[in-house]
Amino acid sequence: MSDPLAIHDYQEGGTEAALTFLRRTRSELRMLRMVRLGQDFFRVYDVNGDSFEIRGLGYLDPAVIPLLEDVNAAYDPATIHRPVDAAYKELKTGRRHPWAEDRVM
Repeated sequence: MSDPLAIHDYQEGGTEAALTFLRRTRSELRMLRMVRLGQDFFRVYDVNGDSFEIRGLGYLDPAVIPLLEDVNAAYDPATIHRPVDAAYKELKTGRRHPWAEDRVM
């Protein structure tokens, strides 16, 4: 994989700035494919292998949840913050809700 096209340095409490960066740069990527989430980075990849990175924010930080929701990452909220032996966690994007999920039958 290549170097990120753009990098944002996350500051404590800067979730809104990180979301703004993600939404602004997302239009420069093709269809999102995956997220690599390390202890101190959040990198989004598209189908061509291009990526954007947010440094200073990782899976141990609770502020990562809104960013994962924004890119529709498929993850388990109960286990996302657990440490792993690998360098990063890899999550697929493009999660969809089933049709009529919100309706009472």
